[in-house]
Amino acid sequence: MVKRAIRNRRVKLFSSGRNQAVRIPVEFELPGNEAIMHRDGERLVIEPVRKRGLLALLKSMKPMKEGFPEIPDFASPPERVF
Repeated sequence: MVKRAIRNRRVKLFSSGRNQAVRIPVEFELPGNEAIMHRDGERLVIEPVRKRGLLALLKSMKPMKEGFPEIPDFASPPERVF
């Protein structure tokens, strides 16, 4: 089943205590229970909070252009215990 992209939908604003709120329609729901909000000119942008774990960090890293330097082996000689 192919989902059709929904571009715009008119929504109602309402007051919730001292805050203005908007009910997000199901087709625009964000994952998780937190979001980041910022202004972009006259636009109000709401984005999901991306979980930043080790895998996300590793995926964001670029390969190094230079190799690792040679490291001399300073291993201690084996000791006789018994």
